[in-house]
This record gives sequence, structure tokens and C-alpha cells, in this order.
Amino acid sequence: METTLNAWSVSRYGGPDVLTAVSRPVPAPATAEVLIRIRASAVSRADGMMRAGQPKFARLFLGLKRPRAGLAGTCFSGDVVAVGDTVTKFHVGDAVFGEAGLRFGANATHISVDEEGSLLNKPDTVNYGEAATLFDGAMTSWHFLTRVAKVQPGERVLILGGSGSLGTAAVQFAKALGAKVTASASARNTELLRSLGADHAADYNVEDPLKHGADYDVVFDTLGVSSFGAAKPALAENGRYLCPVLGLALLRDTILTGLFRHKKAMFAAAGMSKPEFHREELSEVLTLMAENKFSPVMDRVYSLSDLVEAHAYVETGRKRGNVVVV
Repeated sequence: METTLNAWSVSRYGGPDVLTAVSRPVPAPATAEVLIRIRASAVSRADGMMRAGQPKFARLFLGLKRPRAGLAGTCFSGDVVAVGDTVTKFHVGDAVFGEAGLRFGANATHISVDEEGSLLNKPDTVNYGEAATLFDGAMTSWHFLTRVAKVQPGERVLILGGSGSLGTAAVQFAKALGAKVTASASARNTELLRSLGADHAADYNVEDPLKHGADYDVVFDTLGVSSFGAAKPALAENGRYLCPVLGLALLRDTILTGLFRHKKAMFAAAGMSKPEFHREELSEVLTLMAENKFSPVMDRVYSLSDLVEAHAYVETGRKRGNVVVV
């Protein structure tokens, strides 16, 4: 078995250039852990925000002066190569995918995770690259649409930022839930949105998807490009504005509208849920994939050695779907 682990260090907050390649001994799994040889790992907008320590209040969890964990990457897929003495759920040779959470370290050749953590067996019908993305865009969008907004058949749903990892998943999920879907993106991506099932694809440079009186039951702002105040005139009487990018204004609006108003701003830290909830939601996503109702949109694949370039590309804001390193 390999004895050297290759990974990427984040010793300070900043741009892609703060990433530094490092080598360490491969750790033996603890008693309740599995050691995984990583085959693919995701590079997401959220990864870039955590590398940069943005928003700044997130540093309360990440580390005040520098990243506490010190390594990059949260979502991965790979093969189990060793197990701890008490592990019963996984075996050497199992193909798996999962999330490292605030321990980070997924952009690497190996990782050890708890068998009771956010880890699932990978179906043969899902390739390693696709599996590595599921804990990011897919799980987050599924969580917001089903657990937070509780989208119902026939509701009108607007997806802002429809061409990213969350957006491309959200379009497919909203259609699978029986909603009438509008999604926004630049002109180069409107055909992609239609191919994913959007009933209307809006070029945000030509039309304002948040026009007054649009009567959306749900506005899912996947990128934090708008606000509850801007979306409110486009919401139906009991409409819900959802956004996974937490800022002080969204926090305020979520608290106030939760207490006093019909139109609501809503937020949830999907990635901070308990592992058993992650496994439940991802099992539902895998069922949709088996039914051909969802397929991750893949943009670019980089070598692990090109992680800096992958982060720089994600920061351009022009990725379509997901980016992985292998």
C-alpha cells in the first residue's frame, strides 16, 4: 500500500495562490475509521470561499487568523484501502463517496473518515467524478428545495444562477418535484438550462427574472446574487426566498420574516446537518439518478497537481456545473 499522502495546504486566507502542495505519511485509520484512496474530489465555489475566509464571520468556524484545518477540499470519492478494528459498514475494496466537512483534506490522494460520518457506497452506475460532486451542489439544492422550501407539484420556482453546480442540480430537482421552472443564466447557458428541463431560460442580461408580479412560489438564489428585498415583489403571497450564501442581511431577513410575514427569507446550513441526514438525502438523490431524473453536469476535470488552476477557473464564475480534480 502507498505510504505517502499528497495533499494541498492552506496556511493562510487568500486567493488560489495560497494553496501549496504537501506530502505526508498516509495515516493508519483509527479504530472506527476507514482509509480511502481518493479517485476524484470536487472544487466548488464554496471551497474557494472557505480558502479565502469569506464571509469573514465564517472564520469563527474555520479559524480566526488562518484556516484551522490547514488542508483543502471537502467532497471526494474513492476506494476503501484499510479499515479500523471496529468498522463493520465498509470493507476494503468498497467504492465510496463522501464529505470531509470542517476537517477538510479531500483534495488529496488519501483521507481517513469515520464510518458513521457522511460516507456512502458508490453505485456502479455513478462514476467517481460524478460521485465526488454530490455532497456539494446536489445535496445542497435537494436540501433547500425539499426540506426548506418543501416544493410542491405545480408551484412556480425560479432558480437564480442556473448554470452552476447548485443551479444545474436545482433545475432538475424542481422538475422532478413537479414544479414549473424558470432559471436564469447568461446567454451562453440558456440552452443548457432548457436541456435540463427548465420551462423558461432567462438571459439575465436581457430580462429581469425578478420582475414585479411574477408570482413565484419559490426563488432559489444559488449564488447570493440577489436579496430578499429584491425578490419580494416577484414572490407570490406565501412565497419563499432561499439562499445558501449567508450574510448579515439574509440572517436578519430570515429571523424577521420567520416571525411576522407571509413572504419569507429562508436559510439552512445544509453541510452542517448530522451525517445521518446527509446519508438520507443523498440516498434520495441516488434514487433520482437511477430513475434518470437527475444527472450531475460536469464541466472540467483537472489533475490533482493542477488544483491552483482549478480554483482559478472556478473563481472566473464561468463554470457550467461541476469541476473536479483526479
